[in-house]
Amino acid sequence: MSLTAPPTDDISLVENRADSVAQMFFDRVHETPTREAFRFPSDGAWESRTWQETGETVRRLAAGLVAVGIEPEQRVAIASATRYEWILADLAIMCAGAATTTVYPSTIPDDVAYILADSGSRIVFAEDEIQLGKLRARRAELPEVVKVITFDGAPDADDDAWVITLDRLEGLGAEALSRDVDLVKRRIDAVEPNHLATLIYTSGTTGRQKGVRLPHSSWTYEGAAVAATGLLSVDDIQYLWLPMAHSFGKVLLTMQLQVGYSTAVDGRVDKIIENLAVIRPTFMGAAPRIFEKAYGRIVTMAHSESAVKAKIFDWACDVGRRASELERAGKPVPRRLAAQQKIADRLVFAKIRDRFGGRVRFFISGSAALSQEVAEWFHAAGVLILEGYGLTESSAGTAVNRPESFRFGSVGLPLPGSELRVATDGEILIRGPGVMAGYHGSAQESSSIVSEDGWLMTGDIGEIDADGFIRITDRKKDLFKTSGGKYVAPSIIEGRFKSVCPLASQMVVHGADRSFCTALITLDPDAVSEWAGRHDMGDLAYQEIVTSEPMRTEIQGYVDELNQRLNRWETIKRFTVLERDLSVESGELTPSLKVKRRIIEDHYRDRLNALYD
Repeated sequence: MSLTAPPTDDISLVENRADSVAQMFFDRVHETPTREAFRFPSDGAWESRTWQETGETVRRLAAGLVAVGIEPEQRVAIASATRYEWILADLAIMCAGAATTTVYPSTIPDDVAYILADSGSRIVFAEDEIQLGKLRARRAELPEVVKVITFDGAPDADDDAWVITLDRLEGLGAEALSRDVDLVKRRIDAVEPNHLATLIYTSGTTGRQKGVRLPHSSWTYEGAAVAATGLLSVDDIQYLWLPMAHSFGKVLLTMQLQVGYSTAVDGRVDKIIENLAVIRPTFMGAAPRIFEKAYGRIVTMAHSESAVKAKIFDWACDVGRRASELERAGKPVPRRLAAQQKIADRLVFAKIRDRFGGRVRFFISGSAALSQEVAEWFHAAGVLILEGYGLTESSAGTAVNRPESFRFGSVGLPLPGSELRVATDGEILIRGPGVMAGYHGSAQESSSIVSEDGWLMTGDIGEIDADGFIRITDRKKDLFKTSGGKYVAPSIIEGRFKSVCPLASQMVVHGADRSFCTALITLDPDAVSEWAGRHDMGDLAYQEIVTSEPMRTEIQGYVDELNQRLNRWETIKRFTVLERDLSVESGELTPSLKVKRRIIEDHYRDRLNALYD
C-alpha cells in the first residue's frame, strides 16, 4: 500500500518554498523583524532577541566565517549542547554558504576525531573547556581543522591563534562587512537547493557512524511541509531543549523559520520542568523517555501520598480514561461522567498541566516509539501528545499526527510532499524531498538504502491502516525468532512494560534462538528514591534497593501484568534487575537515548546466559 499526504494540507507552501535555509532565515527577518525570535537564560534571567537582532548577529558571524577562510559547502562543525549560540552558529554557517557538521557534546574524543576527520570539517564551534579539551588532545590528528571558535572557553598560549572566541569571530565579521557590505548577501544568493546544508552522523546503533548528507532543499521542505499542515502559528511559543545535533532538533528550528513563532532555548535537561513553569510554552518536542519519566514520577508521587489522595488520583485517572476513550471515538460524554471529569480535572489534572506551564496545546514526540498507554494516560489528563516519525536519512520529519486527526499507537499521516508505502516484507519505504542525498563518502552504502527511483528503505516494520495512519511495529534488525520458530518484536514489549511499571527506566528483551524470552531491566533513580522512602529503605544505596527482595517482588508484579498483554511465546519468563541504569557514557545508549542491543547483550552476556540455566 502506498500513501501520500491528506488533501487538506496546503501543498502550495511546499511547492513555493525558499531555495535555502539562509534565504528562509532572512525572509523571516524581513517579514517579522520586531517580533521575538528567541529567549535564552543569562545570569539567572531570560534574555530576548527579535528576528532583526538575531539577523544582525548572524550576518556578522557569517562574515566572520568568510573572513577566516571558509568556502561554500565546506564543513563547519558544532560541538555543543543546545543553546542560543548553537542556533546562531548554525544559521551563520548556512549564510556563509557552508555546511554544518553536528557533534553531540557527550561524544567521546575518539568519535569526535573520527567525525571531524571523516567530514573534512575546517572549523569547529566548541562550547566550553570540555569540548576544547577533546580538540586540543587530538589536534595532531585534525590537520584540516584550521580554526576553533569557543562559546564559553578561552584561548591559551599553546593554541597559537587556533582558538578564538565567538565575540572575536563576530568582530572579524563586522570588519569584513565594513569593507564589503554585500559579502554575506552574495554567499546566500549563490546557495542552491541541492547544496549541502548539514552533515549529521547516525547514532551508531549497529556499527560505525555514517554521515548523512542533507541538502538545503530537505530542510526548506521540512519547514514548509509542517507549515502546510496548519499545526503551528506565529503566536505559538516553543520550549526547545532537544539536542540540536539530532535531526529532530533541526526540524524544530526550520519549522520556526517558516512559521515565525518564538522559541525559548535551554538544553539543560534538569531544568525542563522548572523552565516550563516560567516560559509557559504552547508546545514542545521531546523524546518518549521524557514523557515516560514524567508519567512514572507523577504516578509514584501520587501513590506516596496518603491513602485518600492516592485513591482520588486513581479515581480521577479512571474517569479521565473513560472520557478520553469516548472523545476519541467521536461519541458524546454522558452528563454524569462529564460532571465527574470536571471534578477530576480540578482535583488532579489541572495540577499536572500546571507543571508544564498551564497552556501547552500539545507535545510532539519523536526519535523513538512512544508507549500508547502513556499517550492515552496524558490525554486523559488533558495533555495531547502527537507522535511523529522520520529518520535522520529522511530529515527527521516524514509523518505526524494532527491535533484534529490523531491515533494513539500510530505516527500519524505523511507530511505533504512525502510518500510512504509498505514493502512485501513489511518494511516502511519513504520517498520525497526530505530523503537524504546519500551517505558522506560512501556511494555503495547509499545505493543499498535508497533505490534508483528514490525510495528510502527505513529498516522499520510497519503497516498503514484503512484511514492512512502509519503504525511502526519494530525495527527490522531487532526482530528475532525463538527456537520454537516464533517471531518477537522486542520494542513493543519494552514500551508496554514502561507504561505499566512507573519505576522502569529501560527493558531489553532477549530471546533470539532461545526457548523463551528474558529481559534485562533498569530502574529510574528518582522513582526508586520515592519508592524506597515508602518502604523504609530510604537510607540504602541505589544498588542495594534495586537488587533487594522487596524490589524484586515489586518488579515481578509488573512483569506479570505485562505478560497478561502478550502472546504466550512473547512472555518474559525470567528477568534480572541491573545495579545501574544504561548510559551514553558506557556505550549502551546512543546520544539520542536509543538502545544499542548488541553492546548491551555483550556487556551482560553472563547475566543473560544465567537466566537460561
